[in-house]
Amino acid sequence: MHVWPGNPYPLGATWDGRGTNFALFSEHADGVELCLFDVHGHEHRVEMVEQTAFIWHAYLPGVGPGQRYGYRVHGPFDPQAGHRFNPDKLLIDPYAKAIEGGLDWDDRMFGYPLGGSDLERDDRDSAAHVPKSIVANPFYDWGEDRHPRVPWNRTIIYEAHVKGMTMLNQLVEPELRGTYAGLASPAVIDYLTSLGVTAVELQPVHHFLQDHFLVEKGLRNYWGYNTVGFFAPNADYAARGQRGQQVYEFKSMVKDLHDAGLEVILDVVYNHTAEGDHGGPTVCFRGIDNRSYYRLVDGDLHRYMDYTGTGNSLNVRHPHVLQLIMDSLRYWVTEMRVDGFRFDLASTLARELHDVDKLASFFDIIQQDPVISQVKLIAEPWDVGEGGYQVGNFPVLWTEWNGKYRDSMRDFWRGQAAVGELAVRLAGSSDLYAHNGRKPYASINFITAHDGFTLRDLVSYNEKHNEANLDNGSSGEDYNRSWNCGVEGETDDRDINELRLRQQRNFLATLFLSQGVPMLLGGDEWGRSQNGNNNTYCQDNELTWYHWDRPVEQRRLQAFTRSLIALRQRHPVFRRRRFFEGADAEGVRDIAWLSCDGKEMTEGQWSDLERRSLAFFLNGLGISTLDVRGRRVCDDSFLALIHAGHNAQTFTLPPARWGRQWGLVFDTANPRERSRAKEFDEREDAPKLTAGEPLTLSPRSFVLLRRLDDARDD
Repeated sequence: MHVWPGNPYPLGATWDGRGTNFALFSEHADGVELCLFDVHGHEHRVEMVEQTAFIWHAYLPGVGPGQRYGYRVHGPFDPQAGHRFNPDKLLIDPYAKAIEGGLDWDDRMFGYPLGGSDLERDDRDSAAHVPKSIVANPFYDWGEDRHPRVPWNRTIIYEAHVKGMTMLNQLVEPELRGTYAGLASPAVIDYLTSLGVTAVELQPVHHFLQDHFLVEKGLRNYWGYNTVGFFAPNADYAARGQRGQQVYEFKSMVKDLHDAGLEVILDVVYNHTAEGDHGGPTVCFRGIDNRSYYRLVDGDLHRYMDYTGTGNSLNVRHPHVLQLIMDSLRYWVTEMRVDGFRFDLASTLARELHDVDKLASFFDIIQQDPVISQVKLIAEPWDVGEGGYQVGNFPVLWTEWNGKYRDSMRDFWRGQAAVGELAVRLAGSSDLYAHNGRKPYASINFITAHDGFTLRDLVSYNEKHNEANLDNGSSGEDYNRSWNCGVEGETDDRDINELRLRQQRNFLATLFLSQGVPMLLGGDEWGRSQNGNNNTYCQDNELTWYHWDRPVEQRRLQAFTRSLIALRQRHPVFRRRRFFEGADAEGVRDIAWLSCDGKEMTEGQWSDLERRSLAFFLNGLGISTLDVRGRRVCDDSFLALIHAGHNAQTFTLPPARWGRQWGLVFDTANPRERSRAKEFDEREDAPKLTAGEPLTLSPRSFVLLRRLDDARDD
């Protein structure tokens, strides 16, 4: 086989139509062998003699897409000095664009004798038990594809799982269920567009490995937060093959979603890898250059810093590791055409020494990057290390999962939060985001996410039920910020079910009418349940897969959610681009907070920790929109009445200066049937109320009124 020197860049395996260039970074290696595998698994080794700035490279004419390969890296095996080189262990290319197969967890995958000391080297060959890197074809006809580039203030995120979304969907062809192609099927795309969401946020699609301790229990890693390939789409989600077909299929999925106007956001895990702690297997980074890729404990290089609770943390301080992450991000934007990223445990990436620093190198580089700085960037602003909770402290380009919003809304609707905290979160959390020039859409608002209870379970269970995880109850939070129903034994099952449905409507209404960007957990729109399991990371089965054969009550909840989304999108007053200012120079209010007597809240009322009711007026006069003829007109004004108490509450509508006549948009305690043609406030038969009129709210309910006259706030 002819071997040419090749080039140090780009890293990874790059096919140019005539041959493939291979390039691998390793600062401390003594030598690198490129290993090629034929269809029978026979191995051919090629010594890579060329090295440029710690990058080993070679060009092989005639080698093309579908070629299986891996690396063997020579160097010192000295764990106490941070080195774990072992050429008997085949290694995955960190830049592999496709990966075939998984681990079978044979003892040979470990760099030391399993069950013995990890300071001793295991010399048995692991090639037969390790996934193979695949040379991928980079060429794809994108046609007229364009990024939808939905503005942040119009964005509605739907958090979904590639496999779980379609495994049980009878409208998807059987061979496509659980795959990228299945997610892009007409049935799924039609569902998402009819619901009204604008972006799908996919749980990890980077190639990940199954955890040893789960395999031993007969379980599987379902969520995928166990990455080993930052460039490779997970092969298990491919319907048409694993030798590069997964790349083509992923691109086709993105293209089809874009054609429907839907953005694709990836949940990415750059904070750690699947190799775990010092006792984990040697399958990639550990054997390529352990001391460069991982954060090691100062004074004890044998062990790893762990800010993630998974055993290791990537060493983002190293320039080549930082380059790996940036190259991966650019690849997914430029070559795979995704529209943004949600960064798992993003605080870990900001750690320079020990503390989290919002001016860390990672954020500086993203700020100036002409590609990454232009897509949607979402941080999970915490990790498990000291000082890792950083909600509100990310730089100006970033949005954040607002954990304070989640906690405040849960506490309010279960009757344990004051209205002052509720008001701040409803208005966009200016206390967190206004100080550095960010806007309300810096707040990604959510009630539930993949990590925790579904919405239905949130209002149904007061304790977790994770018995299926086979971990003696150690996984998942030990408490649930749910609504404690407290009515079992006093009412029949039908009444309990209706109260739970009402509480789901309350949460959904609050979510979609809050300033900021709403994120809906897939299935919450129709009451998906996981039977009280609040940590389903290892449940790759019907417990977590979406059930599409739903009873009438769930279809009604879905219709209610669809109507809420349509209402939000029709009225800019619910999705402002700027924070509220109170009153302008002419004294016209953009928002006003009212008590049950229809008057503005007083300081004493705000400090009343027992208050469970609040109203707020949204003035649409200063918010313009376009009518059906393209003419700019003012938006409608609304009055929201929110009551979390366990007993009925009477509200007095405010004086006529706030509005003389009001139309009922919805009441979560008395939802009305509706059709797509008559959504909420478009109904001509909507009940009407007048200024000063009393209105009784049912326990735990949310009522929205629309102003029907042109009165102005003076």
